[in-house]
Amino acid sequence: MRDLSWLTARPIAHRGYHDAARGCIENTPSAVTAALDKSFSIEVDLQESADGQPIVFHDDTLDRLTFDSGPVIARTAAELRAVRMRGTDDPMWLLDDLLALVGGRVGLCIEIKSRFRRTPSRDFIAAIATSLQRYDGPAAVKSFDPDMLALMRQAAPEIPRGALGDGARDLKEWGRASRVERFALRHMLHAPRTRPSFVSYWVKDLPALAPSLLRRLFGLPLITWTVRTPEDRKRAELFADQMVFEGFDPDAQDSAAT
Repeated sequence: MRDLSWLTARPIAHRGYHDAARGCIENTPSAVTAALDKSFSIEVDLQESADGQPIVFHDDTLDRLTFDSGPVIARTAAELRAVRMRGTDDPMWLLDDLLALVGGRVGLCIEIKSRFRRTPSRDFIAAIATSLQRYDGPAAVKSFDPDMLALMRQAAPEIPRGALGDGARDLKEWGRASRVERFALRHMLHAPRTRPSFVSYWVKDLPALAPSLLRRLFGLPLITWTVRTPEDRKRAELFADQMVFEGFDPDAQDSAAT
Protein backbone atom coordinates (compact mmCIF):
# COMPACT_ATOMS: atom_id res chain seq x y z
CA MET A 1 0.00 0.00 0.00
CA ARG A 2 1.30 3.43 -0.96
CA ASP A 3 1.86 6.16 1.63
CA LEU A 4 -1.39 7.93 2.55
CA SER A 5 -0.12 10.62 4.92
CA TRP A 6 -0.79 13.31 2.29
CA LEU A 7 -4.52 12.64 2.54
CA THR A 8 -4.83 14.41 5.87
CA ALA A 9 -1.98 16.90 5.50
CA ARG A 10 -3.83 19.54 3.44
CA PRO A 11 -7.48 20.45 2.78
CA ILE A 12 -8.85 18.83 -0.37
CA ALA A 13 -10.42 21.08 -3.01
CA HIS A 14 -13.75 19.63 -4.15
CA ARG A 15 -13.62 19.11 -7.92
CA GLY A 16 -10.65 21.46 -7.94
CA TYR A 17 -10.57 25.03 -6.62
CA HIS A 18 -13.41 26.16 -8.85
CA ASP A 19 -15.56 29.26 -9.08
CA ALA A 20 -18.09 29.49 -11.91
CA ALA A 21 -18.45 33.25 -11.36
CA ARG A 22 -14.90 33.73 -12.56
CA GLY A 23 -15.19 31.20 -15.36
CA CYS A 24 -13.47 28.37 -13.52
CA ILE A 25 -15.66 25.28 -13.81
CA GLU A 26 -15.45 22.17 -11.63
CA ASN A 27 -13.24 19.26 -12.70
CA THR A 28 -11.49 21.30 -15.41
CA PRO A 29 -7.81 22.07 -16.03
CA SER A 30 -8.48 25.61 -14.79
CA ALA A 31 -9.92 24.39 -11.48
CA VAL A 32 -7.06 21.96 -10.98
CA THR A 33 -4.47 24.64 -11.79
CA ALA A 34 -6.10 26.99 -9.27
CA ALA A 35 -5.81 24.29 -6.59
CA LEU A 36 -2.18 23.67 -7.54
CA ASP A 37 -1.47 27.38 -7.10
CA LYS A 38 -2.78 27.10 -3.52
CA SER A 39 -1.07 23.74 -2.86
CA PHE A 40 -4.38 22.15 -1.94
CA SER A 41 -4.91 18.46 -2.50
CA ILE A 42 -7.52 17.88 -5.19
CA GLU A 43 -10.67 15.78 -5.44
CA VAL A 44 -11.96 14.95 -8.93
CA ASP A 45 -14.55 12.62 -10.45
CA LEU A 46 -14.24 10.01 -13.17
CA GLN A 47 -16.96 9.00 -15.60
CA GLU A 48 -16.70 6.21 -18.14
CA SER A 49 -16.63 6.82 -21.90
CA ALA A 50 -18.18 4.52 -24.48
CA ASP A 51 -14.78 2.92 -25.02
CA GLY A 52 -14.09 2.39 -21.32
CA GLN A 53 -11.79 5.36 -20.76
CA PRO A 54 -11.81 7.45 -17.54
CA ILE A 55 -13.08 11.00 -18.20
CA VAL A 56 -12.61 13.74 -15.57
CA PHE A 57 -16.25 14.78 -15.17
CA HIS A 58 -18.88 14.56 -12.45
CA ASP A 59 -22.30 14.20 -14.09
CA ASP A 60 -23.74 11.23 -15.93
CA THR A 61 -24.88 13.58 -18.70
CA LEU A 62 -23.34 16.51 -20.56
CA ASP A 63 -26.31 18.84 -20.15
CA ARG A 64 -25.42 20.89 -17.04
CA LEU A 65 -21.81 21.76 -17.76
CA THR A 66 -21.48 21.77 -21.54
CA PHE A 67 -23.48 22.95 -24.55
CA ASP A 68 -23.91 19.33 -25.62
CA SER A 69 -26.43 16.89 -24.21
CA GLY A 70 -26.88 13.21 -23.58
CA PRO A 71 -25.09 10.55 -21.53
CA VAL A 72 -21.32 10.75 -21.16
CA ILE A 73 -21.08 7.00 -21.66
CA ALA A 74 -22.68 7.28 -25.10
CA ARG A 75 -19.54 8.95 -26.54
CA THR A 76 -15.99 7.79 -27.04
CA ALA A 77 -13.07 9.44 -25.28
CA ALA A 78 -12.03 11.13 -28.53
CA GLU A 79 -15.52 12.56 -28.99
CA LEU A 80 -15.66 13.80 -25.40
CA ARG A 81 -12.28 15.53 -25.64
CA ALA A 82 -13.77 17.69 -28.40
CA VAL A 83 -16.50 18.96 -26.05
CA ARG A 84 -15.93 22.36 -24.39
CA MET A 85 -17.16 23.35 -20.94
CA ARG A 86 -19.75 26.12 -20.69
CA GLY A 87 -18.28 29.63 -20.57
CA THR A 88 -14.65 28.50 -20.73
CA ASP A 89 -11.96 27.36 -23.13
CA ASP A 90 -11.48 24.19 -21.09
CA PRO A 91 -12.09 20.89 -22.87
CA MET A 92 -13.28 17.68 -21.31
CA TRP A 93 -10.22 15.60 -20.51
CA LEU A 94 -8.91 12.19 -19.57
CA LEU A 95 -7.39 10.88 -16.36
CA ASP A 96 -3.99 10.73 -18.07
CA ASP A 97 -4.31 14.44 -18.96
CA LEU A 98 -5.02 15.23 -15.31
CA LEU A 99 -2.06 13.20 -14.07
CA ALA A 100 0.25 14.93 -16.55
CA LEU A 101 -0.88 18.38 -15.36
CA VAL A 102 -0.61 17.62 -11.63
CA GLY A 103 2.68 15.76 -11.96
CA GLY A 104 2.82 14.69 -8.33
CA ARG A 105 2.81 18.24 -6.92
CA VAL A 106 -0.24 17.64 -4.68
CA GLY A 107 -2.36 14.68 -3.66
CA LEU A 108 -5.23 13.45 -5.82
CA CYS A 109 -8.37 11.91 -4.35
CA ILE A 110 -10.24 10.42 -7.31
CA GLU A 111 -13.90 9.43 -7.08
CA ILE A 112 -14.98 6.65 -9.43
CA LYS A 113 -18.58 7.37 -10.40
CA SER A 114 -20.88 4.38 -10.73
CA ARG A 115 -24.31 3.44 -12.02
CA PHE A 116 -24.36 0.46 -9.63
CA ARG A 117 -24.71 -2.01 -12.48
CA ARG A 118 -25.13 -5.69 -11.77
CA THR A 119 -21.98 -6.23 -13.83
CA PRO A 120 -19.52 -3.34 -13.25
CA SER A 121 -17.19 -2.37 -16.08
CA ARG A 122 -13.88 -4.17 -15.61
CA ASP A 123 -12.40 -2.30 -18.59
CA PHE A 124 -13.11 1.05 -16.92
CA ILE A 125 -11.46 -0.03 -13.67
CA ALA A 126 -8.54 -1.57 -15.55
CA ALA A 127 -7.91 1.69 -17.40
CA ILE A 128 -7.92 3.66 -14.12
CA ALA A 129 -5.59 1.14 -12.47
CA THR A 130 -3.15 1.19 -15.39
CA SER A 131 -2.90 4.99 -15.35
CA LEU A 132 -2.40 5.18 -11.60
CA GLN A 133 0.13 2.35 -11.50
CA ARG A 134 2.47 4.30 -13.75
CA TYR A 135 1.88 7.60 -11.92
CA ASP A 136 4.56 8.57 -9.41
CA GLY A 137 2.56 11.13 -7.42
CA PRO A 138 0.32 10.67 -4.38
CA ALA A 139 -3.12 9.45 -5.43
CA ALA A 140 -6.04 7.43 -4.11
CA VAL A 141 -9.42 6.34 -5.43
CA LYS A 142 -12.80 6.24 -3.71
CA SER A 143 -16.33 5.17 -4.59
CA PHE A 144 -19.80 4.70 -3.14
CA ASP A 145 -19.99 1.42 -5.08
CA PRO A 146 -18.47 -1.55 -3.23
CA ASP A 147 -18.14 -3.47 -6.50
CA MET A 148 -15.91 -0.72 -7.92
CA LEU A 149 -13.73 -0.85 -4.82
CA ALA A 150 -13.52 -4.63 -4.97
CA LEU A 151 -12.45 -4.51 -8.63
CA MET A 152 -9.80 -1.88 -7.81
CA ARG A 153 -8.54 -4.10 -5.02
CA GLN A 154 -8.13 -6.92 -7.52
CA ALA A 155 -6.61 -4.79 -10.29
CA ALA A 156 -4.24 -2.66 -8.22
CA PRO A 157 -4.17 -3.57 -4.50
CA GLU A 158 -1.32 -1.14 -3.85
CA ILE A 159 -3.41 1.92 -4.78
CA PRO A 160 -5.19 3.33 -1.71
CA ARG A 161 -8.98 3.11 -1.98
CA GLY A 162 -11.59 4.88 0.07
CA ALA A 163 -15.10 3.86 1.07
CA LEU A 164 -17.47 6.73 0.31
CA GLY A 165 -20.65 6.90 2.34
CA ASP A 166 -23.48 8.76 3.96
CA GLY A 167 -26.61 7.80 5.86
CA ALA A 168 -28.21 6.49 2.63
CA ARG A 169 -31.56 7.90 3.76
CA ASP A 170 -32.28 10.29 0.87
CA LEU A 171 -34.59 8.29 -1.39
CA LYS A 172 -33.99 10.70 -4.27
CA GLU A 173 -30.40 9.44 -4.27
CA TRP A 174 -30.83 5.93 -2.89
CA GLY A 175 -34.39 4.99 -3.82
CA ARG A 176 -33.13 2.40 -6.30
CA ALA A 177 -31.60 0.47 -3.40
CA SER A 178 -33.58 -1.73 -1.05
CA ARG A 179 -33.82 -1.03 2.67
CA VAL A 180 -31.31 -3.82 3.33
CA GLU A 181 -28.91 -2.46 0.72
CA ARG A 182 -29.15 1.05 2.19
CA PHE A 183 -28.45 -0.36 5.66
CA ALA A 184 -25.38 -2.18 4.33
CA LEU A 185 -24.07 0.94 2.58
CA ARG A 186 -24.74 3.18 5.60
CA HIS A 187 -22.76 0.85 7.86
CA MET A 188 -20.11 -0.05 5.25
CA LEU A 189 -20.67 -3.75 5.72
CA HIS A 190 -18.68 -4.31 2.54
CA ALA A 191 -15.42 -3.41 4.35
CA PRO A 192 -14.22 -7.03 4.78
CA ARG A 193 -14.56 -7.50 1.01
CA THR A 194 -13.28 -4.11 -0.19
CA ARG A 195 -10.61 -3.53 2.53
CA PRO A 196 -10.71 0.29 2.35
CA SER A 197 -7.61 2.30 3.16
CA PHE A 198 -9.65 5.30 4.33
CA VAL A 199 -13.23 6.48 4.77
CA SER A 200 -14.92 9.48 3.15
CA TYR A 201 -18.26 10.35 4.79
CA TRP A 202 -20.81 13.16 4.38
CA VAL A 203 -20.16 15.89 6.93
CA LYS A 204 -23.83 16.35 7.85
CA ASP A 205 -24.11 12.65 8.76
CA LEU A 206 -21.19 12.74 11.20
CA PRO A 207 -20.72 11.35 13.76
CA ALA A 208 -21.74 7.95 12.44
CA LEU A 209 -21.11 4.43 13.66
CA ALA A 210 -19.31 2.87 10.68
CA PRO A 211 -16.71 5.57 10.00
CA SER A 212 -16.09 6.02 13.72
CA LEU A 213 -15.43 2.31 14.24
CA LEU A 214 -13.20 2.00 11.18
CA ARG A 215 -11.24 5.02 12.35
CA ARG A 216 -10.87 3.97 15.98
CA LEU A 217 -10.46 0.22 15.66
CA PHE A 218 -8.49 0.00 12.43
CA GLY A 219 -6.82 3.42 12.27
CA LEU A 220 -8.36 4.38 8.92
CA PRO A 221 -8.14 8.09 8.12
CA LEU A 222 -11.55 9.76 7.95
CA ILE A 223 -12.11 12.60 5.51
CA THR A 224 -15.44 14.35 5.16
CA TRP A 225 -17.32 15.99 2.30
CA THR A 226 -18.40 18.54 1.26
CA VAL A 227 -17.57 21.32 3.73
CA ARG A 228 -19.13 24.61 2.64
CA THR A 229 -20.07 26.52 5.79
CA PRO A 230 -18.45 27.45 9.13
CA GLU A 231 -20.80 24.97 10.81
CA ASP A 232 -19.67 22.22 8.44
CA ARG A 233 -16.06 23.03 9.21
CA LYS A 234 -16.60 22.84 12.96
CA ARG A 235 -18.20 19.43 12.54
CA ALA A 236 -15.32 18.30 10.32
CA GLU A 237 -12.77 19.37 12.91
CA LEU A 238 -14.63 17.44 15.62
CA PHE A 239 -15.17 14.17 13.80
CA ALA A 240 -12.77 13.86 10.84
CA ASP A 241 -9.08 14.00 10.03
CA GLN A 242 -9.41 16.21 6.95
CA MET A 243 -12.08 17.88 4.83
CA VAL A 244 -13.08 18.12 1.20
CA PHE A 245 -14.12 21.76 0.88
CA GLU A 246 -15.82 24.06 -1.61
CA GLY A 247 -16.62 27.77 -1.92
CA PHE A 248 -14.00 29.26 0.41
CA ASP A 249 -10.27 29.39 1.04
CA PRO A 250 -9.37 27.45 4.23
CA ASP A 251 -5.93 29.10 4.42
CA ALA A 252 -7.45 32.57 4.30
CA GLN A 253 -9.92 31.66 7.04
CA ASP A 254 -7.14 30.27 9.21
CA SER A 255 -5.04 33.42 8.72
CA ALA A 256 -7.98 35.65 9.62
CA ALA A 257 -8.59 33.66 12.79
CA THR A 258 -5.04 34.14 14.09
